[in-house]
Amino acid sequence: MRDLTIVFDLDGTLVDTAPDLVAATNHVLGHLKLSPIADEHLRPWIGYGAKHMIERAVGEAGHQLGPGEDERLLERYLDYYENNIAVGSQPFEDAVPALQRFQAAGAKLAVCTNKMERMSTTLLDALDLSQFFEVIAGRDTLAKFKPHPEHLLGTIRLAGGNADRAIMIGDSAVDVATAKAAGVPVIAVSFGYTDVPARELGADAVIDHYRELESAIARLLA
Repeated sequence: MRDLTIVFDLDGTLVDTAPDLVAATNHVLGHLKLSPIADEHLRPWIGYGAKHMIERAVGEAGHQLGPGEDERLLERYLDYYENNIAVGSQPFEDAVPALQRFQAAGAKLAVCTNKMERMSTTLLDALDLSQFFEVIAGRDTLAKFKPHPEHLLGTIRLAGGNADRAIMIGDSAVDVATAKAAGVPVIAVSFGYTDVPARELGADAVIDHYRELESAIARLLA
């Protein structure tokens, strides 16, 4: 593990952020005097980003956006979310013990997410997770972002690692496509935010729980 770099996606992979993302979406719907949408209905849209989720939610609620309204609603969403970023969000079960073991074994750990860097750091600080990572690379950290391979490759470099001894952990087609383009093995988690079953994403391995991650990494390294 000592020369290995393990790169994690954030939302839906490392942290279950759905409660707070759903709350922010329903805050926008409430502003429009529209009924809230249930958590389980919104979860599959999370991986497409805030703007897409707002547009889908507003459309589902029967409202047609006017000129420029999408940007105003996005601003309202982001303002609410940033001020309520860790109300219900929690690391997925056994993620923290896994991070502790990887860190103790000498692996370099990093986050590569399409969430903005400031929000990503704020969230991880609030959950006391930032301590584990050499770098937290958000959508705006580098010149490119996922699915461009340079987002992942740049994250690995910033962490002090090498792409030929790195692994990506993600939950979406974007994560898998990024890793494949970068030539980095990728493990998908089955408990994330995707409208495509994890086992159909084309990852090199799939785990259903963080207890399975170390053995999955060992198999890929072998």
